[in-house]
Amino acid sequence: MKQESLLQLLSQGLERTIRDNNPWWRGERVANVPPIHRWAYQPVYNRLKEGLSPAVLLRGPRQIGKTTLLVQVIHSLLDEGVAQERIFRVQFDELPDLIKLEGNTILELARWYSQQVLHKTLNQAALDNEPAYIFLDEVQNLPNWGPQLKHLIDIYQPRAVITGSSALRLEVGKDSLAGRVHTLDMGPLFLREIAEIRQFGKLEPFLPLNGLAPLKKKDFWLDLRQFGLKNQILREQAFSAFSERGAYPVAQVNADHSWEELGDQLNETVVKRAIQHDLRLGVRGQKRDEHLLEEVFRFVCRYIGQSPSSAFYVNELKNIMNANIGWNRVLTYLKFLDGTLLIGLIEPLELRLKKKKGPPKLCLCDHALRAAWLQEVIPLTEVGLAQSPHLSDLAGHIAESAAGYFLKSITGLDVAHFPARDSEPEVDFILTIGEQRIPIEVKYSRHIDYKDTHGLRSFIDKAHYNAPFGLLVTLGEEVKTDDPRIVALPLSTLLFMR
Repeated sequence: MKQESLLQLLSQGLERTIRDNNPWWRGERVANVPPIHRWAYQPVYNRLKEGLSPAVLLRGPRQIGKTTLLVQVIHSLLDEGVAQERIFRVQFDELPDLIKLEGNTILELARWYSQQVLHKTLNQAALDNEPAYIFLDEVQNLPNWGPQLKHLIDIYQPRAVITGSSALRLEVGKDSLAGRVHTLDMGPLFLREIAEIRQFGKLEPFLPLNGLAPLKKKDFWLDLRQFGLKNQILREQAFSAFSERGAYPVAQVNADHSWEELGDQLNETVVKRAIQHDLRLGVRGQKRDEHLLEEVFRFVCRYIGQSPSSAFYVNELKNIMNANIGWNRVLTYLKFLDGTLLIGLIEPLELRLKKKKGPPKLCLCDHALRAAWLQEVIPLTEVGLAQSPHLSDLAGHIAESAAGYFLKSITGLDVAHFPARDSEPEVDFILTIGEQRIPIEVKYSRHIDYKDTHGLRSFIDKAHYNAPFGLLVTLGEEVKTDDPRIVALPLSTLLFMR
C-alpha cells in the first residue's frame, strides 16, 4: 500500500488512537498501573538505557504482563526527566488497520512521529544526545517488521523495546536484527512474585541474572535447599496460591474472584486468543484447522509432563476427529503451540553416538490453563493431595511439567529429557551447561525408595555423561537420599530459585 494510504488512515482516526496510547504527550500518565514490578522490569530498563544492543525483545505468552511492564518502564523514564515527546509507543494488537497495511509501516510511523510529535528527525535527536525511546507492543503481528526495525536502528539510532507473544514470527523477524537486539523471555509469575502480589512477603531472587555458572556446582543446589527451608512459611504460602490458581497475574491479583470466573477469563484471553487470533495471522496461504489445534492443545493438557509416541498422538486424534490425520501435521500444530509460548516442547537428549530421535516432552506454561480448559483442578500441595490421594499420579505429571517449563525458561540453559535407551533407564530432564550435565528426576510423592533414584544413579555412574551430581525433585521436605551425589529438594523450592 502506498505511503499516502497510511497518512490518510492517520487523518481518519488512527492518529487519535495513537495519541490516546501516548498520554504523556499531553502531560498525563497511564491510569491504574500496578506498583509491583515483575523480574524482567529491571533488565529491560537497564538494557534500554545502557545496553550494548539498541533494542530489547521481550517475549512471553499472552496476558503475563508485557504491556504493563512497558508502561512501568515509560513511567520510570518520565520520572527521571526524559522529555515526554521523546517516548513513542504503538500497540499493534489494538490497531488492526495498521496490521492490514503493506509496506514500511514502522518507518512511516516513525516519520510521522518525528514530524508531528518530536519536531525533529530521529537522527537529529540522536545527535543532540536525546535519542527517542520507541516501544512496539505485539510487533510480530506486523508483516516485515524485522528489516524495518533494523533500518530504523541503523539509520536513526533510537532505543527500542519490542514485545511479542509468538516466538515463531518473532524469530523470523529477529533474523534481520543480529547484534542489534537482546532477547528476554518472560513467562507466568515466579513463586516469589506471587508472594509479593499476594502480600505474603518479598524476597530477592536466589539465582541472580549473571549467567549459568552457579548451576554447575552441587553447593548451589544445597544452598538453594537451605534457602527454601529458611523461607519455608513464605514459600509454602506462595506455593499454595500457585497450586490453587496458577501463575497468571490476573488469577493472583483477583484472588477474591471465583476460580470459575477466572478460568473462563484465561480460556478467552489466553488460549482461545492464541488459537484463533495467532492462527489466523499465520503464514498466508497455509491451510489451518482451528478445531484440530484445539484438540492438540487438549491432548497436551491431558498428557501434560509426558512424551507420548507419535502413533499414540495420531490414533487419539483420529478417533476424536474422525479424520485421517498424519504425524507431520500434528507436529506442525505442536510447534505452533510451542511458538505461542503456551507450551514448551522439551526434546530428547541427542548424544553423538546415540541419535535415536523420540517424541518431545509436553510442558505447559501454567497448569491453570489445563484446569481452565479441561475444567479439572488438581492440587499440588501436600495437604491437598492428602485429601485427594487418587490424584497423586496426575499431580506428579503436572509437577514434572511445571519443573520442565521453569527450567526451559532460564535463558541459555539447554534442557532435554532422556528416554529409556537399551539398558539405560529414563531420566526426566537433563541440563547441559558447557560440557557438564545435571540429571533431574521428579518423584512427586512423600515416600521415596531406592528404585526411585535408579535413573539418576545410572546416568551419574557413566563417566562419559560428565554428571558429577543429580537432583531429585520431590513433594515435601522430609525426603532424603543415601546417595551423596543426589540433592533432594521440593518442587516449591526449585520454583523459588528465580
